Amino acid sequence: MRQSLLARVVVFTLAIFAAGVTASTQSAPARIISTSPSITETLFALGLGDRVVGVSSYCRFPAGVAGLPKVGSYLMPDVELMARLRPDLVFVHAAATGPARRLESLRIPHSTIEQGTSLSRVFSSMRQIASAAGVAARGDQMVADVERRLQRVRGPARTTARPRVLFIIGRRPGTLSDLVAIGPGGYLNDLIGIAGAANVLDIVGQPEYPRISMEVVLRLDPDVIVDTVDMGDTDAERARRQPINERLWKAYPTLAAVKAGRVHAATTDALVVPGPRVVEAAQWVAAVLNRPAHQ
Repeated sequence: MRQSLLARVVVFTLAIFAAGVTASTQSAPARIISTSPSITETLFALGLGDRVVGVSSYCRFPAGVAGLPKVGSYLMPDVELMARLRPDLVFVHAAATGPARRLESLRIPHSTIEQGTSLSRVFSSMRQIASAAGVAARGDQMVADVERRLQRVRGPARTTARPRVLFIIGRRPGTLSDLVAIGPGGYLNDLIGIAGAANVLDIVGQPEYPRISMEVVLRLDPDVIVDTVDMGDTDAERARRQPINERLWKAYPTLAAVKAGRVHAATTDALVVPGPRVVEAAQWVAAVLNRPAHQ
């Protein structure tokens, strides 16, 4: 069974807010290990790809990471393998407390990254990673550039009501049960707003990723439904799965989104790696929400 987007969000949303840094012996470390896709993509975007000597098993972008040694997942990186790579700095996740302690015992400098999800924390993470890597000014410049590009995605103020969107990121594959949606507080909710829409679950008191039933969906009756689940890993597989997943929703013809032909089954890897590609993710959300209706 293929991982839901929610599972990948939990795995990949790893570099959002730097909680603490163990001092490095160098101001600009020459050999860096990353244990998460978000950190890896930030390092490459900062122009430090030539310093990265190891990445997590989930790192796939940019293409330059393909030939790098894999050091395991963010929760269970292989400390012995990392030590053999002779790093000057290792980025680890706060949830992986064991590796951080072992790196400290081996006197390997490391920066501890705490999970968070808001867009502001994405920016904080970029700055903190840049600072730990000795290129703080580049981090400030990158954040400023991302903010400018996001502003262009926002575009001019809408003169009509924003479409009400339900964004599904988890469910039991092949069914509309065990639904998990985007709620308030997270960067994906921020992207919906940037794309010119309103999240129907951006409600005070809701969790960041609420679990809902079809009864709740029927009551909310969104204008647009985006279903990112069970889409396959390749473009060909996603194209094959799209009509299959959209047909699941057609079993509920009273939904406004179904009647209007505005149910979109689609996904992109950029959604699950909150880092420099957040602009790409925002552009993707905007493009999906602006797709013509189809029956």
